Amino acid sequence: MLEHLCYCTNIHPAESWEETLAALKKYTLTVRDKVLAATRNHEASYPIGLRLSAQAAQELLEGENLADFSYWLYSESLYVYTINGFPYGAFHNTRVKENVYKPDWTTDERLTYTADLISIIAELAPTSLGGSVSTLPGSFKEFEADETKIFANLYATARLLETLSQLHEKDLHLGLEPEPLGHFENTEETLAFFNRFTTWASSKKLSSEIIYTRIGINYDTCHFALQYEDAATALKALTDAGLRISKVHLSNALEIDLTESNHIDLIAKFDEPTYLHQVMIQDSTGKVSKHKDIQDALSPDHRSQITDHQSCKARIHFHIPLHAEPKSPFSSTIQHTIDTLKYLTDHPGTCSHLEMETYTWGVLPDELQAPIEDQLTAEHLWVLEITDSQSV
Repeated sequence: MLEHLCYCTNIHPAESWEETLAALKKYTLTVRDKVLAATRNHEASYPIGLRLSAQAAQELLEGENLADFSYWLYSESLYVYTINGFPYGAFHNTRVKENVYKPDWTTDERLTYTADLISIIAELAPTSLGGSVSTLPGSFKEFEADETKIFANLYATARLLETLSQLHEKDLHLGLEPEPLGHFENTEETLAFFNRFTTWASSKKLSSEIIYTRIGINYDTCHFALQYEDAATALKALTDAGLRISKVHLSNALEIDLTESNHIDLIAKFDEPTYLHQVMIQDSTGKVSKHKDIQDALSPDHRSQITDHQSCKARIHFHIPLHAEPKSPFSSTIQHTIDTLKYLTDHPGTCSHLEMETYTWGVLPDELQAPIEDQLTAEHLWVLEITDSQSV
């Protein structure tokens, strides 16, 4: 059984610290009780994958809020080893789309926000486990970000992580999360980004060791599956290059075979106005075409490209529950998640921070809907069952 597995609380709408804490009390305690009851492990501590907006992070650092929260965690046998620092602001009930990449790593706002999160995780994380913060992959491709500014801000963050790691005697690290159409989005682009980062550091006569020690990858199984990558190959390439896997996001993308001409129209049911749903279409030659959102993939020009091939497959950045396959003709990329868990079982030193991150519960089609506490519990138990079977 996994020793540490949490779900990301970005699923719960909350922007202030008061709203965040209320959601933890309402939902997370219920999920904890259900999971511990199902596993007959009532005395165990339960981890929280914390999501804090910039507003909530600032408020948590005010007055006695952080001390009070630490005491609440202790009194409820809860602990926090990771924070999702990708979405800066509102993440529900509004148009998020590409705004989730704003402010990006060229800005002081992103630097300050992440510094707040690092200060919080430095206090909360167990000494034996350390603490991680996940964040966006620098920027979004269409923003054409100034990479030197990204490097400067990330290096400043690495220094803060090193300082607080020594002060608190904890291993603290930041995980950059490759995502389709992000500043870097796959294994090849990730390795190239870090090569440019270390080259920049050398040009400034700065040590690159701190980069590899304190900044790594948040490996999202949905995102890498969208790139049609093999999990074991990708993870081995990243770790062989000296990159640390800071955290693993367990998530699942939607998939559909497009050999039937009407299948492309079926993805329209997943087109909704809140999140960006990148569509990655692989043709019979293995070439992958990238589309920013579902409506982009459904445009007449792109539709004609699809019908030109005898065999096409589409993968859509729409999180599907880990434990529940969608109805035919849809399927999912769940095998990538299973393969990732297998790799982690076979290579136990790769990463100890695992977090389930299905955040689309509120916008799922009706046939995939269920009470949120039941959904989260079912996902947690599914991951435990898979890892237990792999370790036999």
